[in-house]
Amino acid sequence: MSISRGRFHVGGGAPGGCGFVQPSQVQWTLLLTAFAGFLLAGPALGAGEDGGATTESALIEEALSAAPPQVAETATVVDLEGNVLREGSGEYTCLPAPPGFGGPMCHDQQFMAWMQAFMNGEPAPPTTAIGTSYMLAGDSPDGGASNIDPQARTPTADNQWVVEGPHVMVISPDPAMLKGLPTTPSADGPYVMWPDSPYAHIMWPVAERPAQRPVVD
Repeated sequence: MSISRGRFHVGGGAPGGCGFVQPSQVQWTLLLTAFAGFLLAGPALGAGEDGGATTESALIEEALSAAPPQVAETATVVDLEGNVLREGSGEYTCLPAPPGFGGPMCHDQQFMAWMQAFMNGEPAPPTTAIGTSYMLAGDSPDGGASNIDPQARTPTADNQWVVEGPHVMVISPDPAMLKGLPTTPSADGPYVMWPDSPYAHIMWPVAERPAQRPVVD
């Protein structure tokens, strides 16, 4: 696996409003559990290798800054070309920030498959369980994403571009879990990014949103 300009290489709709519908208690319990580690312990800033300022140790530290400590402790770390920088025993894989894209991120297995397919322009794979991705270092200042257009690469006046602060992304096998949530990033709390698309997912900010990028005329 490698990433080039924010795209993974593996091997060789408009927002709509709706009234709030409370998801089931089980769904919310799963969702809250997905990022409870951050609320309890905070991100693992500075969790990289001791000492040296080598490129590899800096990449490891950057990648692990996306995760809460208990995830970072056992995560595998890979670079943007797919080289394993640190073997891990846990479910999560952490990557440093792709240039001009988002920020460092740590995906569980469900979310990794989802992200690989999205970045390769492939159909969304079946989601068989709750999938989570930690981005507790937030988006890169020159990154972010359109909330309504998965293919957008720059902010415009009408594509709801958002540079998010520390947040957790969640995918669910149950589309009903997303239906009661806001579909714009202006909402306080969780919202749905790319609603009405196969890649709709929950964005859950957990800290203040940074300054936003200027729009492109």
